[in-house]
Amino acid sequence: MGNCQAAEVATVVVHHPGGKVERLYWSTSAAEVMRSNPGHYVALVTLRVVESDGSGGKQVRLTRVKLLKPKDTLLLGQVYRLITSQEVTKALRERKHEKLKKLDRPEYITKGEGTVNNKEGWTDSQNRDQEERLGQTSTGTGTSTQRSRQNWRPSLQSIDEVGT
Repeated sequence: MGNCQAAEVATVVVHHPGGKVERLYWSTSAAEVMRSNPGHYVALVTLRVVESDGSGGKQVRLTRVKLLKPKDTLLLGQVYRLITSQEVTKALRERKHEKLKKLDRPEYITKGEGTVNNKEGWTDSQNRDQEERLGQTSTGTGTSTQRSRQNWRPSLQSIDEVGT
């Protein structure tokens, strides 16, 4: 008596798309669960509570879903979800779209005196000055590997020595 709650914790919980909850009392591989549920992938569900930055003290609950490889083992005490292959392809398409959208954003924001690089906060004129100091031109025609092979040569003017 009293140990039934310990047995509940020592289970693998698998949520099916239809709402069915399956409890396994042993560790198993994701491939076995996928084999018994064709057309579905197994995903690990983790819930994270994040404090919001506002002064209201609100908490935001984030649910993270991680797809498992067929060779991964479902561990006791974890909650897993079966996801249809259509949902997986849709999510992958959306993720790819987000990455492409992020790459299409302009990297420079225009300000009064020139464009400012978001990452470094330098204006174009500051970048040109820095490149001139380093002996590079702002319109480099060679690749970075070609530029790295070039040796730096000082541009000093010759000074006549006064003999005594």
